[in-house]
Amino acid sequence: MLRRQARLRREYIYRKSIEDRERTIQEKKQKLKQSLDENKQIPAELADDAIRLEKTLNWEDQGADGLTTSVDDEYKWAGVEDPKVMVTTSREPSSKLKQWAKEIRLIFPNSQRINRGGYEVKQLMDACRANDVTDLIIVHEHRGVPDGLVVCHLPYGPTAYFTLANVVMRHDIPDTGTMSEAFPHLIFNNFTSRLGNRVKNILKYLFPVPKEESRRVITFSNDDDFISFRHHVYKKGEGGKTIELDEIGPRFEMKLYQIVLGTLDTVSSADVEWVYRPYMNTARKRKFLSD
Repeated sequence: MLRRQARLRREYIYRKSIEDRERTIQEKKQKLKQSLDENKQIPAELADDAIRLEKTLNWEDQGADGLTTSVDDEYKWAGVEDPKVMVTTSREPSSKLKQWAKEIRLIFPNSQRINRGGYEVKQLMDACRANDVTDLIIVHEHRGVPDGLVVCHLPYGPTAYFTLANVVMRHDIPDTGTMSEAFPHLIFNNFTSRLGNRVKNILKYLFPVPKEESRRVITFSNDDDFISFRHHVYKKGEGGKTIELDEIGPRFEMKLYQIVLGTLDTVSSADVEWVYRPYMNTARKRKFLSD
């Protein structure tokens, strides 16, 4: 079983490397074609390969470029089978973090919570693979305040790391009703960049496809790379012309700081797809999740 997992992982990494190489070549061709069409000077980085690339331009068309990617390996059963999510905590959690993990579990249909205990990460991953778990979520804390959330997709990854802020639990919101466990409708706002679509897919595929009669709505709204999470149920007013929203919590803000092309037990050897660096703070007007 271990040899099979290692072989499948090597095959996935190989396909991923081929995809990255082909994407790089395609981007060079697009730059060269744009320079020729606009009668501009060819970029210096393309000078050595310009003649070779120009010979292939006449054979290029739109085709099916971009339809088959490594994402198809990561989420090949998305929409076909319901995801199975496992929620756990960091080591030696406080009572508040345990309560937070219970509320996180209620957000995701078809999810279970497991006590961390003395389990190591590799043991958690092996248990998840043995039980056909599609995603593992780990919540972290600092002095009793939830401050981190890790989403690890199985079997290949990716693994996304988020910081949490302004966490308000359900019992802190006045007059919250009972938690509906219907499959929710999802609203994603302002995830327009390539990285934004990547984060959108990571979050979207944690939830199964909802039914039309579901009246549960979960919103992920991006504003300056801070993702606001809100959770509501709605009902129609008199005459069906108005909609009344009831917040059922919890609510919090998320900020992405790393995406790794691997699972939690392989992060030391896996490639980093994107990471937030300290020097990025100087780009005050630069946004990563939206164009």
